[in-house]
Amino acid sequence: MSKIGEKIIEIPQGVNIILDKDNVTVKGSQGEIVIGIPNKLEFIKKENGLSVKRSNEEKKTKSIHGLYRQLINNAVLGVQKLWEKRLKIVGTGYTVKLDKDDLVFKIGYSHPVIFKKVPGIKFQVEGNNKAVVLGSDKQLVGQVAYQIKILKKPDVYKGKGIQYEGEKLRIKPGKKVKAAGAAAA
Repeated sequence: MSKIGEKIIEIPQGVNIILDKDNVTVKGSQGEIVIGIPNKLEFIKKENGLSVKRSNEEKKTKSIHGLYRQLINNAVLGVQKLWEKRLKIVGTGYTVKLDKDDLVFKIGYSHPVIFKKVPGIKFQVEGNNKAVVLGSDKQLVGQVAYQIKILKKPDVYKGKGIQYEGEKLRIKPGKKVKAAGAAAA
């Protein structure tokens, strides 16, 4: 019994859900998301929301029951209020700026790194060292934020690079710290 799958998806005002044979389309003020659904699940529209039922009790069907319920719930929340992922650029001289719809990074290379606009995603820049990825599709927002992060992964010794805001990094001690600890002993 999937505890998440049994919950009813609440549909707020301004969000419209269209059920087809193979797809669920979620429309709202912030965009439209189409989610393909497996034929083992059945979606029932009620007056207060949308419920997900499975056709059988196979292990595979049970495993996707809660997943698809949550994917549609995330789509409902995303078309109502955009998902966001915040990134900070740490390092001396490391900057980010918005050029039309693209992000331009100066992150220690001999040339600026340009990250092209992705359909369905908006970029914002706060100051010169913070970038925000916005979009109605939660999975796409996370994927684009990760692609930006791997342009310059945080250094394990100083923490320089692109990281998520609020991310805790493990900083390794350098040679000097190890040598000082050995000399003191």
